[in-house]
Amino acid sequence: MPCRVLIVDDEIAIANVVARKLQNAGLETSVATDGQEGYEQALARRPDFMITDLQMPGMTGVELCTRLTAELDEPIPTILLTAKGFEIDRAVLTHLPILHVMTKPFSPSELLAAVREALGLCAPA
Repeated sequence: MPCRVLIVDDEIAIANVVARKLQNAGLETSVATDGQEGYEQALARRPDFMITDLQMPGMTGVELCTRLTAELDEPIPTILLTAKGFEIDRAVLTHLPILHVMTKPFSPSELLAAVREALGLCAPA
């Protein structure tokens, strides 16, 4: 069974590019267009990994990770995407399962490499 990756980004074009890249690599993806939808999908279909935008209306990527970490037995390893020049309080991130912070624009190939590294044997080569 392929690894399940949840992509949460209010910029649907970015979410679709990421989903296509991961699907081409053999991963199963689902897309949510805001933090609340991502939260609901994560609870319903526990993904193996999550990629989320930081800045979204309603619920930020950090708020999403915080809520899921508090409610799930196992944290969901996450890559956080952020706009160039937006600073993140690194102290906040130490208590969350955020493995990488990538700045937009990013290389889809670099993102795939980071997902493969995080998933280990689950991600096909």
